Amino acid sequence: MDSAVSLAEARAAGHEPHALSFRYGQRHAVELAAAARVCAAQGVSDQRVLDLDLALIGGSALTDDIEVPKGRDERSIGAGVPVTYVPARNTIFLSVALGLAEVLGARRIYLGVNAVDYSGYPDCRPEFLRAFEALASVATAAGTERGERFVLEAPLLALSKAGIVQRAAELDVDLGLTVSCYDPSGTDAAPIACGGCDACQLRLKGFAEAGLVDPVTYA
Repeated sequence: MDSAVSLAEARAAGHEPHALSFRYGQRHAVELAAAARVCAAQGVSDQRVLDLDLALIGGSALTDDIEVPKGRDERSIGAGVPVTYVPARNTIFLSVALGLAEVLGARRIYLGVNAVDYSGYPDCRPEFLRAFEALASVATAAGTERGERFVLEAPLLALSKAGIVQRAAELDVDLGLTVSCYDPSGTDAAPIACGGCDACQLRLKGFAEAGLVDPVTYA
C-alpha cells in the first residue's frame, strides 16, 4: 500500500518513475504480482525485478520458517524490532536503487517508508534516510566527481496509516491491487490477507480511522 501511494506521489510531482522490485527470497511471491499490477495501473513502462536471495542470510519470518506473529496489540507492534524485520533490507534495496539511479541519471529515489504507524523497523526512520543520503554523496561518481546530490523522497514518512489511505483516495490509487499481509493465502492473482499479522492490523486500523473500507479480501 505504501509503495503504491509513493509511486503515485512521484507521478503527481511530475516525474517519470522507473520501478524497482526485488525477488529477495521472500516466502510469498504475491507482493511481486501486486507490484506488477500497481505499475500497470499507474502506467509505469519500466519495472525491473531483481533477484537477490536474502534467504541465504535469513534471520526473518519473511524469509525463514519462522512463525509470523498475529493478534498483537498496538503497543506490542510498536515495541522493539519484530521477527518480520529482514536484516538491513532497506539498506540493501536502496543501494541497488542508488546504482540504478546513477545509471539512469535520476537523482530522486522514492520509497514508501513510514515512521508513524509502523512495525518498529529501524530502517524506516528519518535518521536512516539522512544517513543514506550522506552515504550516496560519497559512494557514487556523480556525488564525488560532480557534486551531485541524491535525494530520498519519503512522502509518507510522517503520515499515519489513515493519512496514507486518505492520500491514496486523493491520488486515485486502487488499493485493491496491493498486498500488505505478511502471511497471505490464496493465489498470486487473488491473494487473501490473514487479517491478524502486524501489517494487516495496521492497514485495517488505517482504513477504519479514515472511514473507508479496505477493498482487499481477508480470511
